Amino acid sequence: MNIVYYGHSCFKVTTKPSGRATDDVVAFFDPFDRSVGLRPPQGHADAVFVSHHHPDHDNISLLKDDPVVIDTPGEYAIKGMNVVGIDAPHDSQDGAERGRVTIFVAETEELRLCHLGDLGGDLTGEQLEQLEGVDVLFIPVGGVYTIDGRQAADLVRKIEPKIVIPMHYKLKDTTIKIEDEKKFCSQMGNCPKERVAKLTIKKKDLEGKNMEVVLMDLVN
Repeated sequence: MNIVYYGHSCFKVTTKPSGRATDDVVAFFDPFDRSVGLRPPQGHADAVFVSHHHPDHDNISLLKDDPVVIDTPGEYAIKGMNVVGIDAPHDSQDGAERGRVTIFVAETEELRLCHLGDLGGDLTGEQLEQLEGVDVLFIPVGGVYTIDGRQAADLVRKIEPKIVIPMHYKLKDTTIKIEDEKKFCSQMGNCPKERVAKLTIKKKDLEGKNMEVVLMDLVN
């Protein structure tokens, strides 16, 4: 499995399908538009997961080949990927201020990925149970519109993923007024000095890992 980061909350995940199919499956999470200040994602996509319908999370117009778009809670099977969408709040008032988002948990290549979208508050015990066994966690850390760095670190310790990839934080060209990743890194205490351009993961690579933070460079 390969993971690349476009910035904000957008990731491209390329995975091998199950069964007899041989072509890779390409999935995008939360593609954004130009209002973010970064170069929007484009290219082929088999599936697009949209946590909520704001322009900085649901720009599917540049993605080619008429991908399947999943934007609501439920259970889905897409070309060998098993996906569960979980309803969650976009704020600390159980959605009263900014509405709801969908958390996505995807299983592929014996790996369990979780993209928390624009999560704005804590998770319930029932929601945390649905996230048990997560291998790779994509978590917002920039505050203002989502949980901040301290809240994100607390949640990481509740979920206990193998790998943690922070998202939705201030980058050099980001125009949205959110915090950078430093508070989160201070709370976690294990952020690396170097960033990776692409993350390639196999199940066997995760043996012995526990809440290891990975900071990603933007894809060129």
